[in-house]
Amino acid sequence: MNNKTQALSNGTWVCHSQKGSRSKGFFLGDNPLNFPTTILYVQLSISALLTSFLQFILNPLGESTFTSQMLVGIILGPSVLGGGNVFADTVFPMKSFYISETFAFFGVMLFLFLVGVKMDISVVKQTGRKALVIGISAFFVPLILNMGFALVLQRTVTMEPKLHKSIIIIAVFQCMSSFHVIACLLADLKLLNSEIGRLAVSSSMVSGVLSFVLLSLAFTTRQSSIGRNNFSLPFMGISMFCMFILTVYIMRPIMLWMVAQTHKGKPFKGGYICYIFIMVMSCSLIGEVMGLHFMLGPMILGLAVPEGPPLGSALVEKLDSYISLILLPSYFVFSAARINFSLIKMKTVWVVELLTVSSFCGKLIGTVVPSLYCKMPAVDAFSLGLIMSAQGIIEVITLQHGLFLKLIDEESFSIMALSALVSTAIITPVVKFLYDPSKRYMSTMRRRTIEHALPNVELRMLACIYQEDSTPPIINLLEVSNPTPKTPICFYVVHLIRLSGRTAPVLITHRPGKRRARTFESHDSDRIVNAFRLYEEHSSGGLIMNALTAISPYATMHDDVCTLALEKRTSMVLIPFHKQFNELSGSGVLENNPIRSVNRNILQNSPCSVGILLDRGTLNTNVTISCKTLYNFGMIFVEGPDDREALAYAMRMAEHPNVSLTVVRLVDHNMKHSVHRDLDMVLISKCKIAIAGRKQHVYKEERVKDSVDMINAIRSNSMENLYDLILVGRRHDSNSPLFMGLTEWNEFPELGFIGDMLASSDSNCNVSVLVVQQQMLGSDRLMVSDSSFKSKGKEGSFSIVDMPRDDRVHPVDY
Repeated sequence: MNNKTQALSNGTWVCHSQKGSRSKGFFLGDNPLNFPTTILYVQLSISALLTSFLQFILNPLGESTFTSQMLVGIILGPSVLGGGNVFADTVFPMKSFYISETFAFFGVMLFLFLVGVKMDISVVKQTGRKALVIGISAFFVPLILNMGFALVLQRTVTMEPKLHKSIIIIAVFQCMSSFHVIACLLADLKLLNSEIGRLAVSSSMVSGVLSFVLLSLAFTTRQSSIGRNNFSLPFMGISMFCMFILTVYIMRPIMLWMVAQTHKGKPFKGGYICYIFIMVMSCSLIGEVMGLHFMLGPMILGLAVPEGPPLGSALVEKLDSYISLILLPSYFVFSAARINFSLIKMKTVWVVELLTVSSFCGKLIGTVVPSLYCKMPAVDAFSLGLIMSAQGIIEVITLQHGLFLKLIDEESFSIMALSALVSTAIITPVVKFLYDPSKRYMSTMRRRTIEHALPNVELRMLACIYQEDSTPPIINLLEVSNPTPKTPICFYVVHLIRLSGRTAPVLITHRPGKRRARTFESHDSDRIVNAFRLYEEHSSGGLIMNALTAISPYATMHDDVCTLALEKRTSMVLIPFHKQFNELSGSGVLENNPIRSVNRNILQNSPCSVGILLDRGTLNTNVTISCKTLYNFGMIFVEGPDDREALAYAMRMAEHPNVSLTVVRLVDHNMKHSVHRDLDMVLISKCKIAIAGRKQHVYKEERVKDSVDMINAIRSNSMENLYDLILVGRRHDSNSPLFMGLTEWNEFPELGFIGDMLASSDSNCNVSVLVVQQQMLGSDRLMVSDSSFKSKGKEGSFSIVDMPRDDRVHPVDY
């Protein structure tokens, strides 16, 4: 047994016995909690579990992950549980600080490396004028205002000597901002793809880069001033430049070579990941040897990593969860251990808090004023100002390093760390309350449907492609939509890709002849776009196609679709069903639940009509060389706006010379008169007139009185396998006898009652199905989102299964 002397960060020397790092076990007479390895496991477990528990409680209240992490650090710190009691002596003894601090810094080093990996520095070059102005203003306005205010306080207010000396640097720290903090806040609020979300990401990229440069210069200058060599500052500057050259011109080309060696669809090699780890450790070591902060090198290396798949996404997938959920909470415990309420004096509090309020007002002014000048709504501009004022882990790391360099004292550190926690805890729910992007969809009162579209006027449609296999069915559906010079179609196709290895979402517009940087994700997009362009060339002028690629998280992917539909004024959004079917047997072979969630969000938030295409490969199976009908389509009409929209689309298809349409109307003569009956009869009359005298089109009615009759009517007429495509409406009256009891058998609620019947695994239907939902206006949206909408006794009420709402939007350009 040896004695070991340890120096704590506050200058106190502690002598404690050293028994070794591992315990023999409880049954062999050892107390596991007397050994540093066991204590480390206990600390990591407690901090991770408590953080997850607080996140579970606070996230529904709109709080960010940072709030939970900081609260855990304070609870386990000396001010609450870790302050001189049995728990502190057992779980957080002084002898464990050395190894715990090492693991905490190791975790935050890897975290900052991942911050650099997720950050696409090229976005700064592509930032629009609005975001550039807001970013610069949000940096300089609070900096000038707060430094000026600090100088006034320094000269006019009596304060503690340490505070008097550091008040200027405190003012500077309060004005800093971070791209990663704001991006994480937006992700927690599910606002990454919203209008202010994209603007905040771009603006914070500008202000974050300026903050990083200023802090790097400040820390380098301070580090050189406490050194013994008078020439340390130039040498440290040269060292930083050499590290930059090493990272950009040696390590980045190596990583690009690794990416080139990884073929499409193949996982990134584990050996390459190991080499990346060696680079991270080397950059950290070089930084320490040169006198720079050990976190600076890994963050610069992270910025040099090629963004997105395969390298960026592989690193994020392998490291993100472990670092964020296990290692990072221990860093907050270590940081919060320096927050000591007993050291805080009220006179220091109000001086520092005055600077906090001043910097907050400066960020608010620097963001809101240019936003209002750019004609942004006042509420949106204020929400953007609040988002740009948020603080997080990067600010805590900055304060921690400032404390290490003795730029600030522990009292000021405690006050500023608590201020960051309180301000972010207030800002997050306020933004969630103020900014609701779904209002943008609900505010439109103009009908954007096929039913209300003017005849012989350009029809605008938007199609979503998740996988390359969905391209042929969409093209076939587009072909039978009758695009001609007299009835043209302006078609938008967007390839939706899951965001991986990045923080900021990306929207790419594919323009013919325009060169753009090729990314790992662009290969599938290029093939999809080329297929649609080839079809456009053979459409004889009846079709104009515009292609886009949207890279975003599944949780907010629908925002890209809904905003494009709103801004492009489309009448219908076409989305493929999440389940792929075997063309021969019709059985489901692949189900993608994330895509299903995206489809549900599109149905809930779309500003126009929506069509879900369930493809079974029958749209192109009856093609012959003869001049006979090529496509046989069926339309099942019951009642309601969705059935009218499906019928309006079917009537457009009927204008195609190679389409035969059969409309089957299921009539219940005992049904009460509803507000939809008159509108239904008007469109039915138009349909009869349109198909009159045309032998390939048929209209017939079937009398039904309950759900059993309706099911039998569909199957007795062999509708399930007679056609190439069946069109149905999605929403129907849940109180109608025709649909009584069907709600209990829904396998796919997003398809409605009839669509679910045709798509169910119990069905013998081998035909492709198009399920149509007509545009919902504001009142319709409120009714659908209400869990009590399945009302009893509401005549004419239309019901669907309630689905979670994620209402987000984004602008195409800034």
